[in-house]
Amino acid sequence: MHSSRLTLALLLVALPASLMAQDDLEYRMEVGGALGAGFGINDTNYEFFGQPGAGGGALWRWVFSPRSALKVQAGYVMSKGDTDKMEDFQPAQPLTPSEERLRYSFSGGLVSLDVLYEIHFLPYGYKANYLGHKRLVPYLQIGVGATYGTAGKAFSPEIPVGFGLKYKLAERLNLGFDWQMRFTTSDKLDGLEAPQGIKSQAFKNKDYYHTAFITLTYSFAPRCKTCNKDEW
Repeated sequence: MHSSRLTLALLLVALPASLMAQDDLEYRMEVGGALGAGFGINDTNYEFFGQPGAGGGALWRWVFSPRSALKVQAGYVMSKGDTDKMEDFQPAQPLTPSEERLRYSFSGGLVSLDVLYEIHFLPYGYKANYLGHKRLVPYLQIGVGATYGTAGKAFSPEIPVGFGLKYKLAERLNLGFDWQMRFTTSDKLDGLEAPQGIKSQAFKNKDYYHTAFITLTYSFAPRCKTCNKDEW
């Protein structure tokens, strides 16, 4: 009799935790898109938010755990620039009194493909169960990739770093804000290389740009909760 009561008590204690674990289904992957803007920092613009251009792209995530994910993204940002309002923009050689100040303008695009690792500050999930999942989670990201600038017909490796926010709109829908700074190794993405005769080295005197996107992704491929190899 006492043994039956003890067994029943243990079942009542274990059942709620088991139900909570099954309620919050985890997914291995996400796919979706992004819309926003990009800002170039190059020989035609020194301001951090100067001369913006519309942009967007597609992304795919492999979710390792509620605290980390690997992201593959492809993007395009419209880029433009004009040196007309830059008082300190001068050619490499001094001007004679009869010469006019050098002016340069361009219009093109930046095509990128990157792989980034995301680290969440909090465990990300739809339901706040015993695992402590949160629907709103900030994260840091760093990765490697490449960019092609159509204005200068230049290709460059890049290192994107940044931060973001993720919010679970629904069990399978994820809304986010994503900011990335793209460090490249090229000074020709804007079509203009070393206009003042200053040679670039490593990441010095290169063309950079940063992006601010709103993302929306759909989660799929549910994780098997009963498989040992699928445990977090």
